[in-house]
This record gives sequence, structure tokens and C-alpha cells, in this order.
Amino acid sequence: MKRPRFTLRLLAGLFLLAAVAETLLPAGAFTQPVLGAGRQDWNPKTFWHPNWGASGVHKGIDIFAKKGEAVMAAQSGVVLWRGEIDRGGKVILVLTPRGWLHYYAHLKSIQTRPGAWVGAGEPIGEVGDTGNARGGPPHLHYSVITLLPRPWDARTDEQGWKAMFYRNPDGLLP
Repeated sequence: MKRPRFTLRLLAGLFLLAAVAETLLPAGAFTQPVLGAGRQDWNPKTFWHPNWGASGVHKGIDIFAKKGEAVMAAQSGVVLWRGEIDRGGKVILVLTPRGWLHYYAHLKSIQTRPGAWVGAGEPIGEVGDTGNARGGPPHLHYSVITLLPRPWDARTDEQGWKAMFYRNPDGLLP
């Protein structure tokens, strides 16, 4: 009896098809993650900006707002983790049905828990200055990470290979 064979070529083809679909399918609606913020509240050129302190490159955008301003879920999803880390301070990680991870950092407070389903536009925390933002202006560091790498987004600069796992939030937000 012959067993089906999955060749490397077939797996590579399936991966490429999934990566292309992830790129071409609509991202779905996004909600502004900081209540009342607009494009004037962040610099779009900071995404993947080099020489960004200990992290090397800036893998998201910083949305500046008053301390305590509401942070909203940009898309619906399940809260995977909430906690505190050195650089990000108080952070929340939300996984969407599409498989994107939304990373919210430097929060003053967190208003959700792991396992909770949060709807787009639902309050999940407050803008703060925790982690390596301490002493600077309050802001939300916001990143969108894809679990399916997009090799064509890789770069030749510092940490450039990681770029295939990050989406530019500036192009996704309303």
C-alpha cells in the first residue's frame, strides 16, 4: 500500500499560497486604538526606523495622547497575554481570527484579562509611560505581528529578516 507523499515542493507551494492570500485578502476594519487620536498623533516614518535603542529598530508606531486616555482594541480578538515587561512596560497581546497579534505597550493600566474576547473599539487599557517610555511623553506603542511570514517584506538592514513578521500599522489604521 502506497502512502501519500508530501514533498518539500508541495509544502513550499502551500506556504506561498497562504502567504499570498494573507497579503491580498482584505485586512478587515480597524478601529483607532487611542480614543480621539488621528494621523497627526504619530509619525508614519517611525515604523521600522533604525537605531531605536535596545530594540534595534522600531517595530510599530507610537501614538501620542494624554496619560489616561482610553486604549481600544483595534480589531476583535482574544486576549492572549497581559503583563509587564522591561521595555514595553504594561502590555496587552490580542490575537485576531486572522492570526494577527496586536501588541499594545506602555500602558498606564490594563482593563482586560487573558482569555477574554474583546470587540473592536472596546476599551482595553489606558495610555501611559511605563517601561522604557518612563520619563518621556505618554503614548501607546502599537504593533501588528503576523504569524505567517511574508518573505518579500524582509529587508537587508539591521534585523531586516524580522520585517516579514510585522505589518505597518500606519497603512492599516483609519
